Amino acid sequence: MNETNYSRVTEFVLLGLSSSKELQPFLFFIFSLLYLSILLGNFLIILTVTSDSRLHTPMYFLLANLSFIDVCVASFATPKMIADFLVEQKTISFDACLAQIFFVHLFTGSEMVILVSMAYDRYVAICKPLHYMTIMNRRVCIMLVLISWSVGFIHTTSQLAFTVNLPFCGPNQVDSFFCDLPLVTKLACIDTYVVSLLIVADSGFLSLSSFLLLVVSYTVILITVRNRSSANMAKARSTLTAHITVVTLFFGPCIFIYVWPFSSYSIDKVLAVFYTIFTPILNPVIYSLRNKEMKAAMSKLKSRYLKPGQVSEILRNVLLLETK
Repeated sequence: MNETNYSRVTEFVLLGLSSSKELQPFLFFIFSLLYLSILLGNFLIILTVTSDSRLHTPMYFLLANLSFIDVCVASFATPKMIADFLVEQKTISFDACLAQIFFVHLFTGSEMVILVSMAYDRYVAICKPLHYMTIMNRRVCIMLVLISWSVGFIHTTSQLAFTVNLPFCGPNQVDSFFCDLPLVTKLACIDTYVVSLLIVADSGFLSLSSFLLLVVSYTVILITVRNRSSANMAKARSTLTAHITVVTLFFGPCIFIYVWPFSSYSIDKVLAVFYTIFTPILNPVIYSLRNKEMKAAMSKLKSRYLKPGQVSEILRNVLLLETK
């Protein structure tokens, strides 16, 4: 193929979640509600942590950053997916496709490191309680967040380097609701076997190494608290259950998509929805709504901004304006 036929693709066609026209309005409604829930849930956590001085601790600082990253993970592709439910031709420009690839790996890479940082925080809190505030000081917490974004940036830059110079001359249909890197590279006009291996190796290394660090951290915590009182053990188990649940929900789809070689496109789409939609919804529930301190802070926030009768008064005023 001569050079004039290379790089002729200027846009890609996203096949989306379903080709059924009858399902599009239903999916639009469902995913609009889910996305709204993600925004409300995670921004509520950020607002609660920042407004309550009792939550100005390393654990909640990292939790607020996790919520921010969850919003980013859900926002890099979900708004377009929702908008695409209303149009017949679901296209995305070449540059926008590369932007999606950049942001998905930036945010997911950063989230992996944040989860490892949260595991380290729990390890210090449970295994070295007397030195907790000395070790997890403000400088260390900020450094952990900066490291998470740096790792995400390095990871996504290396991933994008595999794709940006690939020649695309058709076909241009991506069997997903966003530009997923493994699917996009398969559309190149050259043999991408080596590139695919490098992509899997890159993502697989970050995913597996982060996952192994988390497993080691939680194992050490369990071993450490075994000889302590049953009350401490029960508290540690409760904390670990929440963390391990989130880790499994997030890392499971990522590892399956990029490491497991026999996954089909339909399974990949389901798993992609899971880590871009459902994990950002479940994180606030698992980490915060089961937390007594967080629930108390949310109640305090509610009483401060939404006093008794204030909501009904606002609704009454809105109804009066509509009737005029």
